[in-house]
Amino acid sequence: MRLRIITPLAVVIDEDGVLAVRAEDASGSFGLLPHHADFLTTLSISVLAWQRRDGARKYCAVHRGVLTTGLRSGVTITTREAVTGDDLTTLDQDVLARFRADLEAERTEHVESTRLQLAAIRQIMAHLRPDFRRKAGAFA
Repeated sequence: MRLRIITPLAVVIDEDGVLAVRAEDASGSFGLLPHHADFLTTLSISVLAWQRRDGARKYCAVHRGVLTTGLRSGVTITTREAVTGDDLTTLDQDVLARFRADLEAERTEHVESTRLQLAAIRQIMAHLRPDFRRKAGAFA
């Protein structure tokens, strides 16, 4: 089976001869073997694991993404960011912690952006109300 992990800037992994792939989506952890039926899912922030023909296990931390599999195409993962490594503990502690911190920062930025947008809409609505113009004209 062929495994490809692709980011917007690079092909991180393009490996043939993979015996099994382990990944994680919103429903939990799952495994894929050669000749798996066509499959599509979104991945959560997690560590992928795969076993090569020579018995070696490899790992890659992904910052969410989309996993597709097909009989001819193998397993393809497209993700925003991927970090490979041989040590599962290091990937789990360091890289996933950074990915989760980045996600929390994105959420905070989104909340702040939404607050600014709502404040701007409130100001626009206040200026568009007829009673606001009368009050403003009385002070002029």
